Amino acid sequence: MQALIATLLPAELSGLAAMALIMAAAFTSAVTAALGIGGGVVLLGLMAVMLPPAAIIPVHGIVQLGSNAGRALMTLRHVNLTTLLWFSPGVILGAWLASLFLVDLPLHLIQLCIAGFILLLCWGPAIPRFATGPVGTFLAASVTSFASLFVGATGPLVAAFIKQQETRRLPTVATFAAAMTLQHAPKAVVYGAAGFVFGDWLALIGLMIAAGALGTWAGLHLLARRSDQRFALVFNLVLTLLAARLVWQALGNIPA
Repeated sequence: MQALIATLLPAELSGLAAMALIMAAAFTSAVTAALGIGGGVVLLGLMAVMLPPAAIIPVHGIVQLGSNAGRALMTLRHVNLTTLLWFSPGVILGAWLASLFLVDLPLHLIQLCIAGFILLLCWGPAIPRFATGPVGTFLAASVTSFASLFVGATGPLVAAFIKQQETRRLPTVATFAAAMTLQHAPKAVVYGAAGFVFGDWLALIGLMIAAGALGTWAGLHLLARRSDQRFALVFNLVLTLLAARLVWQALGNIPA
């Protein structure tokens, strides 16, 4: 099996590394389905160790597109369609603006801002109702979609925003999955236009998406056993840990 996979992979990636990433895709998808968040960031960290730098964000984006699309389909009846209606145009605007500025932004500032907003949305006072309404959803989608093309994992910020609109576990997970499906979709267009050759990575991407679907199925079965109150607490705690991780990374990225 390992030898067969190796023949379908770019020369920069070993068969062993590919197998590890495929298994990681299943595990992290299960984590996201069961806890609501976290798997995408963990997977991004693993990819940062195993993949060439130029491949990390585009490959991660397409794998996450497939993983989130599968989770959204499995929980389709729980998706908040009103949120998606206003989230979609914001994704388009943010991705379009990012495509005009594919440059090196101050990464540590982006990471600190995202971490700060996550902590505010989780533990701060309730934000005004208008901020979670149509205009707020549009602006949140625009900002996070713009940042997503540079830092890869803005999912925790999107999740923290959706948490302000939903308190029940299944609608939270379903709407978050659908929103992230929309947010990851433009990456294929933007990075493809920028010259990234997705064809070299299609075999790995396809296997990781398939493994992710199995993980999602298992994770949703665990989610169904949780109460909404316990889910909300775990969700906030996981988001806080991810925010702390972003702060740690940002401190390490500050120029000497």
